Amino acid sequence: MPALIVKPRARLYEGHEWVYATEIQRVTGQPQPGDVVELISARNRPLGSAIYNPESQIVARRFSRRKQDLDADFFVRRLERARDYREGLGFAEPVYRLVWSEADGLPGVVIDRYGDAFVLQTLTLAMDQRKNLIADALERLFSPRCLVERNDSPIRKAEGLPSVTGMLRGEMPAPFEIEIGGVRQMVDLGGGQKTGIYLDQVDNYAAVARRAAGRRVLDCFCNQGGFALHAARVGAREVTAIDASESAVAATLANAKLNGFAAVQAVEANVFDFLKDLEAKHTANAPDSGDSAGLYDLIVLDPPSFTRNRKSVGDALRGYKEIHLRALKLLSRDGILATFCCSHHVSREEFYAVIGEASVDARRTLRLLETHGQRLDHPVIATVPETEYLKGFTFQAIAGW
Repeated sequence: MPALIVKPRARLYEGHEWVYATEIQRVTGQPQPGDVVELISARNRPLGSAIYNPESQIVARRFSRRKQDLDADFFVRRLERARDYREGLGFAEPVYRLVWSEADGLPGVVIDRYGDAFVLQTLTLAMDQRKNLIADALERLFSPRCLVERNDSPIRKAEGLPSVTGMLRGEMPAPFEIEIGGVRQMVDLGGGQKTGIYLDQVDNYAAVARRAAGRRVLDCFCNQGGFALHAARVGAREVTAIDASESAVAATLANAKLNGFAAVQAVEANVFDFLKDLEAKHTANAPDSGDSAGLYDLIVLDPPSFTRNRKSVGDALRGYKEIHLRALKLLSRDGILATFCCSHHVSREEFYAVIGEASVDARRTLRLLETHGQRLDHPVIATVPETEYLKGFTFQAIAGW
């Protein structure tokens, strides 16, 4: 088996699973893109097996600490382990992320389950070359009625892979209904965001909704209405959902109708512009003293990632500050702000700090009520920070002392 000799002090020795080109001392054999290679320390100690792609910045991604090939039995074993972990979590509905990349020992593989329908993403070259083996393992373990390929993520460009969507097994299902946390909604596996819905936020929908009863709620970047629908379910007085996507707004309204949630209205708008215009109107009618009655009692901010790399984090933080500043100016005296960041390039500490800066500029004092993260079907590996990307906080505004 070809091998990569890894330099001392590479992050691999600290428990990470990635090897960058600058961390390779030399290459033995003639590995081809997508091959399995052995990782060996500069002192000739075996470090495990990895997938190889010299065209990527991450030249190697370890998938085992032993010498291991990527054959059919390997994928069956890994999927069994992933299934057993999720089943042990006790999910009431068979709707969850079955495989989360490095966190499940399958770098670049993402599999979401919607009952007997599955969605596969292969974001690394080696796994893309073996997607039929993955499909075979899924059929052996789950007998799915269909397996959808949603390889339209821009992440694939870094591996030299094209954008591809379609069917790997079975026929593309028409949009179908699922129920999560007592809320019914339609799922479109071929055209919905990500692989259908945002499974990572499911627990947070319910957590935020616990504070929504009787409140005026604003759900910004609503996608298909996750936070809005759950707020309506518990008795929010009125719910406004905002998204720039016409299809997202249509999906939110359809889901509200499906559940009989008359309190939900959805508006197609750029959230930054919407908040800016609303703030201007509100300020003109009631000059802000820093302790305003506000327009909303609960505001949810769940934007898409503002940055795809570390170089643009500064711009992202400015965007986060602006949106929090505008939201806080519309929040009632004792209102609730639930806010989320899905970029792993922005740390939890950076995100928290920028919220604090916005609160100072808005002359609002915030009391932390709860912290949030991705659902447990998106496991986090302690030594691989990239497996954790979603962070969130719920605050209550404190009226003037």
